[in-house]
Amino acid sequence: AEETWEQLKASAEVQDAFMTYTVYDDAITMKLIQEACKALGISMDAILKLFGEYFFKFCKMSGYDRMLRTLGGNLTEFIENLDALHSYLALSYQEMNAPSFRVEREADGKMLLHYYSDRSGLCHIVPGIIEAVAKDFFNTEVTMDILDVNEEEERTGKKEHVVFLIVQKSPRQLRRAKPNRLQGSQGIQRDQEALDTAFLRMKEKYLSVSVCLVKKSRWEVVRSMVMLGKGHLVNNFVPIYPKRLWIEEKTFCNAFPFHIVFDESLRVKQAGVNIQKYVPGLQTQKIRLNEYFSIVHPQVTFNIVSICKFINSQFVLKARREMMPDAWKIQPPLKLRGQMIWMESMRCMIYMCSPKLRRLQELEAHKMYLSDIAPHDTTRDLILLNQQRLSEIELSNQLERKKEELPVLSKHLTIEKKKTETLLYAMLPEHVANQLKEGKKVAAGEFKTCTILFSDVVTFTNICAACEPIQIVNMLNSMYSKFDRLTSVHEVYKVETIGDAYMVVGGVPVPTGSHAQRVANFALGMRISAKEVMNPVTGEPIQIRVGIHTGPVLAGVVGDKMPRYCLFGDTVNTASRMESHGLPNKVHLSPTTYRALENQGFEIIERGEIEVKGKGKMTTYFLIQNLNASEDEIMGRPQTLLDHKAEPGITIWHTALKKSSSWNPTARSPSASRQSHPPDAVRAPQQPAWSMLGNADLRGKLSSKRQTFLKL
Repeated sequence: AEETWEQLKASAEVQDAFMTYTVYDDAITMKLIQEACKALGISMDAILKLFGEYFFKFCKMSGYDRMLRTLGGNLTEFIENLDALHSYLALSYQEMNAPSFRVEREADGKMLLHYYSDRSGLCHIVPGIIEAVAKDFFNTEVTMDILDVNEEEERTGKKEHVVFLIVQKSPRQLRRAKPNRLQGSQGIQRDQEALDTAFLRMKEKYLSVSVCLVKKSRWEVVRSMVMLGKGHLVNNFVPIYPKRLWIEEKTFCNAFPFHIVFDESLRVKQAGVNIQKYVPGLQTQKIRLNEYFSIVHPQVTFNIVSICKFINSQFVLKARREMMPDAWKIQPPLKLRGQMIWMESMRCMIYMCSPKLRRLQELEAHKMYLSDIAPHDTTRDLILLNQQRLSEIELSNQLERKKEELPVLSKHLTIEKKKTETLLYAMLPEHVANQLKEGKKVAAGEFKTCTILFSDVVTFTNICAACEPIQIVNMLNSMYSKFDRLTSVHEVYKVETIGDAYMVVGGVPVPTGSHAQRVANFALGMRISAKEVMNPVTGEPIQIRVGIHTGPVLAGVVGDKMPRYCLFGDTVNTASRMESHGLPNKVHLSPTTYRALENQGFEIIERGEIEVKGKGKMTTYFLIQNLNASEDEIMGRPQTLLDHKAEPGITIWHTALKKSSSWNPTARSPSASRQSHPPDAVRAPQQPAWSMLGNADLRGKLSSKRQTFLKL
């Protein structure tokens, strides 16, 4: 059912969700019904009737069960009081445009139901509702057939007027009818044919009313057609009336402060004291009621005939603003709600009413007080209760709006969470960040072999002394942005930047057998990128020194505030020594790195034996080039011919480097199995905020660079 509903909404092109207390255009309803007709292969009339049945069930589930049951003791009384229920609900649902019902009682359980509505095309909902009510509340089965459909020109315009013939059976008749259901199918078919024939004959007689040359009205003729048999309802209660009315005129007008008595010509005969107070014109002699009021509901012409026609309906009158005193015209017009009662002996109509007020604000707007309403009038309680009800509806609306916003907010939250995680994973390795988010401690891990690179800018201190700080920032930003891109190209980890010092590592935190080759290719790319960054003093390309060393490290997170993933061990210090003892625009290799890159397709020359601070004499080397990769492949520049089936970001240079013996990103060191690393760490993100710690000399060097940078 849920899938079908989603399909209907999609095909009808309507919104995703509907709010309980919001009024929607009937065009949306008709779109959904039309699409349901196509999807289910049934007529629109049948769908509307099913909708009426479900609407009744929905009202019961929504808590209106008890209210509906109290409308009447039988189906006729229930229908007669529907307008009163709609009038009450309109206090809370001000934009509700409810239909109006009028019942003509006959005998033997038959009746004519007149349905009036400004909303055309929805009349077939009525049989579904009425039949469900009769079965559920009154244990009665009814059949409803349409006798006539037309449009009546009333004061406010066209109104759809549908006449239903309702035939109902009492429970006793139903019990007697049950054994007959066991008769043969031929007998059932004959009964149905007879019933259809009788209905067609009645409909033909009804439709011929318009050409009858009689003085009776058309509905009087219809009533004469619907013969209801000989039975009569027995009512044991017989009221007793006094011979005279034991109440004086003054007391009556004070006891019922809102009432009006008018004759057949609508001339006002008397009025309650408070209605005179708020409509002063009623104190004028021989005024007509329609001069000071208009009928809001039911929407009929203001004359005695139309009022008698809808005598069972609740009437709402609105005071005419132009007839009020000038000082009162800025106030909202007074509305009255009540019952019309015809007094045959006096040939007058009495309108017993109360002010129609929904909330305390409306009471104040009319400059009225609760004391103006008679103590016996429940309008007092209704205003106070409805004030609370409206507050609850507003709260419910807010909650429902928030509920509808939740999927959108959840989607936005997911996007923002992804942004946050991207930023977090740029600060720490992904598996480390996930453990910290879960409140876990990150255990230190030993990596038996990895390759660490350091680089710095030649004569950086002199450049800082001769330039403005913003020039240094722009230069470093340009250089580091190019280096950061290369870390993604060659899948190495950015550890730290302090001043002009840049540090990356291969094989940590995810071990890989090709860590030396990755870092070597990255170093060659750094040297090429540095040629594109200009010295702000000389205008020439800057020069960098690069040093690389391979060896074991211990890695872990230290600190609770701003935690950082740090590398510990002599390998860090030795890599820094390779950088500090290097030459401009040269990639300086330690002996262990040379052995890792030997026979891997790199051109390497021996520098010779040099004195390294804290290490003594070491034979070091210079990395010249990768013999199996072009400059574009080293820089990760896309080629002209791309494999369109490859994933985004995978280019020919990647494939070429993979084929090279010096490019093996999936290879793992034999010793990597003993290293401590998370099993779910598959791909290494780029971290600009790692930290490295070596010996005291290394820390001193970084501190010196930090001080130089801060002088800017």
